[in-house]
Amino acid sequence: MNSIASIDSELSPSLDQLAPVFKASGDPLRLEILRVLQRDTFGVMELSQIFGVRQSGMSHHLKVLAKAGLLEPQREGNAIFYRRPLRARSQELTDQAVRQVFALVDQVALPDHLNARIREVRDQRADQSQAFFARHAEQFREQQELIAAFEHYAEPVAELVRQKAAQLSGRDSLEIGPGEGAFLAELSRSSRQVVAVDNSRDMLSRAKVACGEAGLDNVELIEGTTDLIRGSHAGRFQLVVANMVLHHVPNPADIFEDAAALMRDGGCLIISDLCSHDQNWAKANCGDLWLGFEPEELTAWAEDAGLSTGETLFIGLRNGFQVQVREFWKHS
Repeated sequence: MNSIASIDSELSPSLDQLAPVFKASGDPLRLEILRVLQRDTFGVMELSQIFGVRQSGMSHHLKVLAKAGLLEPQREGNAIFYRRPLRARSQELTDQAVRQVFALVDQVALPDHLNARIREVRDQRADQSQAFFARHAEQFREQQELIAAFEHYAEPVAELVRQKAAQLSGRDSLEIGPGEGAFLAELSRSSRQVVAVDNSRDMLSRAKVACGEAGLDNVELIEGTTDLIRGSHAGRFQLVVANMVLHHVPNPADIFEDAAALMRDGGCLIISDLCSHDQNWAKANCGDLWLGFEPEELTAWAEDAGLSTGETLFIGLRNGFQVQVREFWKHS
């Protein structure tokens, strides 16, 4: 009896930790929520819209999942969003259980009606971003520099590009969200052909003027998004650059998936963007959808897209913001 009691006392704490994971995931709706949040981050109201569930009911399910460690809340100003935990990658028993739940639900395809509602939410976010830039295209530089002056993040990225100039010679590059086109001259010098894609017609018009004034004859401007050019440009680019773009994108994780598809083997993705912050005014004044990102978020999205992490640089700014310049590689 004593030996049995001893074994029981050794196992119970671990089993007590596992029980909430399996209890929380023992509901079909919660499993669908986890499936929807595979690479997305949604707020309570957005998830209520996607699933056609009252907000109070959705809040209850999200709290249960978060308490069990299957989700974690992410504060964005005055709003709370939910995502899968970034740090559930250890060998602890609970993390193994969480990963197993994710692996199983991810094998189930999302039904068409949920995919359609997810697209609706993303389109609403994109419309919000496009409307901001349509209203403030003339003041784009001034608005952006409320957070970070262009040279603070562009110069470290430019230095990385220069270091790879020999590799890029005779190869094509892509810039996602070129804005006014200030960085296109740097890419033009080191690339055979540069493609710049932006979903804001107003910003592309300004980029076109900048290219004309600089005499850049190897730059192609495309109105659209990265997912729309995946089919026509797959495996084309040696370098993909996104300067201060992710915090304007409806679903930032998609940028990594799209970049991986658009790059050739040995290609490099360079991203500069804000670290996570709590300055909510940036949403209204700068059109930001997201208040920066934890470095672990970018790393996790890159790994999920099959990219490996390269050089990392953090730049502190006087106004309390911090910029991260990240390098990710696609290997054959």
